[in-house]
Amino acid sequence: MVEQFRGLGVEEGGVLLVHTSYRAVRPVPGGPAGLIAALRHALGSTGTLVMPSWGGDDDAPFDPTATPVTPDLGVVADTFWRLPGVVRSAQFFAFAAAGPEARRITADPLPLPPHNPSSPVGRVHELDGQVLLLGIGHDANTTLHLSELLAGVPYRVPRHCTVLGEDGRPLRVDYGENDHCCQRFALADEWLRARGLQREGQVGHANARLMRSRDVVTVGREQLARDPLIFLHPAGSGCAECDEARRSVSTA
Repeated sequence: MVEQFRGLGVEEGGVLLVHTSYRAVRPVPGGPAGLIAALRHALGSTGTLVMPSWGGDDDAPFDPTATPVTPDLGVVADTFWRLPGVVRSAQFFAFAAAGPEARRITADPLPLPPHNPSSPVGRVHELDGQVLLLGIGHDANTTLHLSELLAGVPYRVPRHCTVLGEDGRPLRVDYGENDHCCQRFALADEWLRARGLQREGQVGHANARLMRSRDVVTVGREQLARDPLIFLHPAGSGCAECDEARRSVSTA
């Protein structure tokens, strides 16, 4: 598996943001922890591994030492943050990281909207890191949300999270997020492939996609400059999340 990662183009000593479906990859010797070990071995001792690590309850304060990962992120992400030496950001939309750049990537306390330039996704972009989609598609690619914010998309839907206030009591924080169903993020496949910016191959039993974070942002911003609503389903198509995002444009 280490050879497969390196053959795909994972850079030794680099920064790698991974979104993964263990179900697609398995079986793996050692289970989810074995997959993480293979990723870290491919990166080497000077590389930094990053994974999403947020919880699922908007109405409860996030505790980086105890809050489990939302089931949507999978067992690999929930295993990763619990391992020795892994740093987890103290924010509602948390990420976990291990390696020399881990603390820099996870340092900002509460970037809002969640995937802005000061977020872990933004730090991976800043560090010219790579993005690996392992057994999943671009609909899970959080870096495309960064491209939306840098492109200045006009939609913001109301969201909230809960943090601990200075008095130690739960405090609701309301914000606007560039949120939608994300299914049309799949368009990034053809954009990246057409320019030779996405490497694809087999890792375990899963299809894998590897790209640079900066390339994802570049192609995303180019397309959004032509059509700021390109990631939203057409109005009336039956997608409630995209319809909500479209309504936020009208309201604004």
